[in-house]
Amino acid sequence: MPTIAVDKAGLFKALGQDYTTEEFDELCFDFGIELDEDTSLSQRPVVNGKQEAAQLKIEIPANRYDMLCFEGISLMLNIFLGKQTSPDYRLVAPPKGELQVINVDKEDKLHQNLARQRSLVAIGTHDLDTIEGPFSYEALPPEDIQFIPLNQTRSMTGDELMKFYE
Repeated sequence: MPTIAVDKAGLFKALGQDYTTEEFDELCFDFGIELDEDTSLSQRPVVNGKQEAAQLKIEIPANRYDMLCFEGISLMLNIFLGKQTSPDYRLVAPPKGELQVINVDKEDKLHQNLARQRSLVAIGTHDLDTIEGPFSYEALPPEDIQFIPLNQTRSMTGDELMKFYE
């Protein structure tokens, strides 16, 4: 399971109350996540003469991509506590066809956690001025995949890619 570190004071502020480590651990358990560590209980590094802020390290289930960041954790816990209503998500066209900015922090969390330091998956952001659509994501048999890997010049099938990266 991915472990996400969040600012302890910031999360408690977002939740509207302070918790003891035991109380927060119980809240996590009741919700279905796990408090892995409360760094306020140990020595924290001093950077530029100031001690690092206390963090809560929380294990998030692999199927909860919505909780891989501070905002997702605080939103879901506030909903669980009855302090907020569930969001009403809708698929809508972007205003004026504008490019939607990807949250780089979430991308990095996906790389470091679910993608296991990019050993399973790598997500890339691209300058849309340099690529041309239409784009589609399709599950294809390995022999039908044609792909030029990063820093390579020749196209490879799925099987060739696997052999190349063994």
